[in-house]
Amino acid sequence: MAYPIKIAWRYFFSKSQQTVINRINAFAFIMVVIATASLFVVLSAFDGLKAFGLSFSETFNPDYEIVPEQGKYLRLPPADLTRLRLFTEIIAAAPEIEEKVFLTYEEKNQVAFLKAVDSSFNKVVQIEKNITLGQWISFNRPEVVLGFGIASGLSVGVFDYNSFLFLTVPKKKGNSLLNQNPFLSQPAMVTGLYQINEELDKKYVFSSLAFGQSLLQVDEDQYTSLAIKTIPNVNEALLFKKVSTLFNSPVRLVSRANQNAALHKMLNAEHLAVYFIFSLVMLIALFNVIGALIMMILDKAPQLKILLAMGATPKGIHRIFFTLGLLICGLGGAIGIILGSVLVVAQSLSSFILVPGTSLAYPVVFEFKNIVLVLTTLLFLGTISTAWATRGLQKKFSSYAIS
Repeated sequence: MAYPIKIAWRYFFSKSQQTVINRINAFAFIMVVIATASLFVVLSAFDGLKAFGLSFSETFNPDYEIVPEQGKYLRLPPADLTRLRLFTEIIAAAPEIEEKVFLTYEEKNQVAFLKAVDSSFNKVVQIEKNITLGQWISFNRPEVVLGFGIASGLSVGVFDYNSFLFLTVPKKKGNSLLNQNPFLSQPAMVTGLYQINEELDKKYVFSSLAFGQSLLQVDEDQYTSLAIKTIPNVNEALLFKKVSTLFNSPVRLVSRANQNAALHKMLNAEHLAVYFIFSLVMLIALFNVIGALIMMILDKAPQLKILLAMGATPKGIHRIFFTLGLLICGLGGAIGIILGSVLVVAQSLSSFILVPGTSLAYPVVFEFKNIVLVLTTLLFLGTISTAWATRGLQKKFSSYAIS
């Protein structure tokens, strides 16, 4: 081990005769520990909030969706649908029809999106477990399942045999005569209410695929999309190549992340903002390291002159304090990571911090990438801060060596 590293190590653990300098050094080290632990805890908490928020929408979205490249509908005959379900990459596939409809219940009206699905939809997306009142549709009668937001707006309950929910859409077939009603309306029984999140609860109405095709006047092999559940770590390019051979028109394979592209972009932007804000806090904390190094250089000046007389070089003196600054950042960062990890693991196991106003545990996620990100940020900013604090040091001690 070269003498600059040995001396830097000795200076790190030794105490100065000046109490003020000892306190400045201790404060600088503690600030590095706190800043590192804070950045790691905040990133882990944000990842927890992100996972918690996405868990609601991702329970509703399939792994992949096949949608038409152009137009609104795609065609897939029953035989080709069976072939698609036999692909080794696919666990389950369910055709869907999604269309905006006008809902009427007694004297109340509301616009929503009809999502017509077949009986295999629950194998792709476990929507049935989100039904908190009533039951899932039976697929042999005109039945629908609503979100709590829609049900609240219409004041509708489940299994109300006195009043049916009417779904209305513009007619797509037939001649438009002057006295002919341009809308098609069909009644349905509300059998259940689901609850996912506020946005989805106000948006979708579920029905059987046959009911949707009848209401929207589309053919039996016409769908707006196909929801797919795939095996873990599926090769997306290979999957697209295989499924595209079943369609006569171009299609797209949309992943779960791309189905919520706007939400993911917003969360990533917020994550970046949080990272930069707390990186700035870390940079401010490193100003204490700069002050501590400057004070230590002044305090050790008599000893450094002796080292020069014994043959040390000005470059070696510079390396002593540069190494010392990196030691403060490195060891302080390591302790900060350990402290932050203990807090994150303790929260995930015992949940001692709750979301304000609720009984929900504040979500956190322990990820190794956050450790790498925090330490990389600390060492990068710490290197810059240390280099700035020791700038001109070599030139200064060169003049001492000459004299």
